Amino acid sequence: MKKIITISREFGAGGRSIGREVAGKLGIAFYDRDIILKTAQETTDLTPDEIRRFEEKTHINVGFTQSLFDYYSRPIDEKIWDAQIKAIRNLAEKESCVIVGRNADYILREFDHLLRVFVYADKEWRVRHLKTLMDGTDSEIEAKMNQADKARKNYCSKLTGKVYGDAHNYDLSINTGKLSFDKAVELILNTVDAV
Repeated sequence: MKKIITISREFGAGGRSIGREVAGKLGIAFYDRDIILKTAQETTDLTPDEIRRFEEKTHINVGFTQSLFDYYSRPIDEKIWDAQIKAIRNLAEKESCVIVGRNADYILREFDHLLRVFVYADKEWRVRHLKTLMDGTDSEIEAKMNQADKARKNYCSKLTGKVYGDAHNYDLSINTGKLSFDKAVELILNTVDAV
């Protein structure tokens, strides 16, 4: 039976690491940033570099309508969103997989055998965790974390009409500030067969 797991996460909560571990233990595909390249392959008028530049701009200018390029008077975020929907659906239709981010929980909401996971932790824990992964003072890291969280919330709200992090949008929410990554992986593995 096919297994599809989506992992949404707060910045620094460990969702990507947990997703990679879950995929490895299940022997299934893992997708995160590489969806950007798949997205570019799904559309004829956007290159991977254009999509990367858009993503960088999205994270820098949080909350502003993105208009880096003007294709047929349609904002680029809608073009990327449409291409991303197609790419994510194609992945989920062809194989079992773990998909981190990209609002995959919303895009695949009507799919059978889908487990939608949200990974979060309190800010202090995330700052401590991020200090092991990146350079900067606590306040610099917290500013980057807040910026990334805000970008994800705005992107989700604008494109899906949903509230990012709202428990009603997920089947399982895991606080990595309280549970270890190993325990989070175990919970997901124990839950995925129930859906």
